[in-house]
Amino acid sequence: MAQAKKGDRVQIHFTGTLKDGTVFDTTLAEAGDACGCDDCGCDNGPMEMVIGEEDFFPAIEEALVGMAPGEKKTVVVAAADAFGEYDEENVYSVNRSELPEDLAPEVGLELEVTDEDGESEVVTVIEVTDEDVTLDANHPLAGEDLTFEFELVAIL
Repeated sequence: MAQAKKGDRVQIHFTGTLKDGTVFDTTLAEAGDACGCDDCGCDNGPMEMVIGEEDFFPAIEEALVGMAPGEKKTVVVAAADAFGEYDEENVYSVNRSELPEDLAPEVGLELEVTDEDGESEVVTVIEVTDEDVTLDANHPLAGEDLTFEFELVAIL
């Protein structure tokens, strides 16, 4: 039976979970809307990728090498190798007067902000007061170790 190697285009099914078992992403249709978003258009079919092109987390791509279609593995990707450690320096407050007048900030709202250099980043509103809005520029999964259960579906 063929075994996957670096450079192969493959299809995999995976389910990503947090330490508490919460599913944050999956390619399995029976899991429904496991990504947690509303009508995002997630494609719950196998993910296609080329091993070694960093289309996915390197630890998973490395684990695929030597696998045959139908084989399954579980890999834990440490926070530092996933979306980084949670960084308190990425949390900051802005005065409400600096926000557009028509913006009604609420906790959980994601915004795209642009700095003086024209660089933009996505932030999440984590606190709102009468005077300030606190924004978190960390990725929502920062600081989380991610567990992936995956199956090599096919070598294309």
